[in-house]
This record gives sequence, C-alpha cells and structure tokens, in this order.
Amino acid sequence: MHQPCGRFAPSPTGPLHLGSLLAAVGSFLAARAAGGRWLVRVEDIDPPRVVAGAADAILHSLEAHGLRWDGEVLWQSQRADAYHAALEHLRRVGLVYPCACTRRELAAVARAGVDGPVYPGTCRAGLPPGRSARAWRLRVADGRIDFRDAIQGAQTQHPATAVGDFVVQRADGLIAYQLAVVVDDAFQGVTQVVRGIDLLTSTARQIYLQQCLDLPRPDYAHLPLLVDAHGAKLGKQTGARALDPAHASDNLRRVLTILRLSPPAELHGAPPDTLLQWAVTRWNPAALAGMDACPVP
Repeated sequence: MHQPCGRFAPSPTGPLHLGSLLAAVGSFLAARAAGGRWLVRVEDIDPPRVVAGAADAILHSLEAHGLRWDGEVLWQSQRADAYHAALEHLRRVGLVYPCACTRRELAAVARAGVDGPVYPGTCRAGLPPGRSARAWRLRVADGRIDFRDAIQGAQTQHPATAVGDFVVQRADGLIAYQLAVVVDDAFQGVTQVVRGIDLLTSTARQIYLQQCLDLPRPDYAHLPLLVDAHGAKLGKQTGARALDPAHASDNLRRVLTILRLSPPAELHGAPPDTLLQWAVTRWNPAALAGMDACPVP
C-alpha cells in the first residue's frame, strides 16, 4: 500500500488569498488526517502568467499559516523533460496528432462544452492542405469516465462529447496543464487530490490521460469555491486581497469555519499550529457534501 499523499499546487500568478488558503488547508487536513504526506508543487509552467516574486511570497505565507510541507518543493518549470517524454510516448502509440486550428476558427464553428469549444475533429484525419501544425491534441475515444468525489459525490463525464480531442502541447510549444498535472501527480506519488470545484470538469480529462499513460488514479475531492457578493469566484482576477501573515490565526479560523470546523472559543488567538492540530482530528469531508460555493465570511 502506498502512503497517503496529498498536495497543494499553486500557480505563482499572485500572492496567496483566502480562496487559495482554503484549498491549501483542505488538502493539508485531508493528507494529515489520513496519516500521510503533504507536498507543495509550484505550477510555473506558463511563464507569461508568472508574476515575479509570487512563488516565494506564496511559500512564505504557507509557512506563516503553519502549513509545512514534506520534502522539497517541486517546480514545474524544471520538469520539461518528463512532460516531453510523456508526450513522445503518446506520439509513439498514435494517441496524439498535430492540429492547425486557431482559437478564432474553433470559436466560429465549435459548439460549447464544459470548458470552452468542443473540438470538432478538423485535423483528426490529417492537417488540411497548406496548413502547418500549431498544437498537439489527444485522441479521445467515445466512452464514459466515472469517479466518486469525496465531497461532490458520483461524477460522470463523456470527454469526447464534453471536450473533444484536447490540447496536450500548446501552439506556443508549452506543455498543457492537463498533461503536466497528471505526470507530476504520478511522479510525486499523490494518492489524493483536494482542490477547488472550478477544476472538477478537468478531472475526467486527467483520468483519461492517466489511462492512456498507464498511471495510477488518485482519489478526488473538490472543495466549494469562495464567492463574492455577486457570486463571482474569489480570485486574483476579481481583486482578492493578499493574506496578511501577521493575521494568520484569524485567516485560519475563517477558513476552518468554511470547512465546517468552527474552532471553539478557547482556541481564539491560538497559534496556527495549534489550530491545525485541532482541525486534523476533526476533518470530515462529508460535512461539505454537495457544497459548490460559499460566500466570503
């Protein structure tokens, strides 16, 4: 049996905010409650989106909130060889093909899916005459992906109709998120993925890639998102404020309350380590069953 292992995988596009702390704490509690390891991976695979200094600020904020990880931080920017080896394997077995389509072309002809246009298969049988390859897509066979989410319950998706053949290497040459995350989870021995529900629709694609690459499937749990007064996801794009490490205990109490783990009055003002130790013994994902959103407290 593999030791339980969770992970928090932030993108360094800005500082840690309350929504990302929720994901970090949820994944930390799940891993520690199972007696497992908790890892941190910096998903800096997309250089145009990386903000200078953001990764260091995130790591410092995690430590200030008592969220100490096991082992070394894994940086996706240092993992290109592993991603390209996986892509080459998919090429050898005929599961990927070059695609010449632009986003504008797809938007004009494709129907909407769970995460944008569903690829209509334009280049599946070969590149159109006079066109050059821009990206590489995975051939998605007809079929159903079923999995049970520890928070959101039974899930079903038909990737071929919900997404279509999806990109695994982008037009700019960068490896796509879906492939990178699958390769890294297997490499790190991740057995449980606890993250925000905004990534729930990606899970079937990741499971499909795990099947194509003969990689193990982790267990999944998708936490409710924090939303503002207008119902918009709390995030960097909506002006979420950076957390002040000086108020780490207060920040943790807010997050634990969202996770249905309201600390008692006697823990008011307790240091982060004490709050987290208390919460680990009470972690119960079933208390969040079916929750997809929660207003910012």
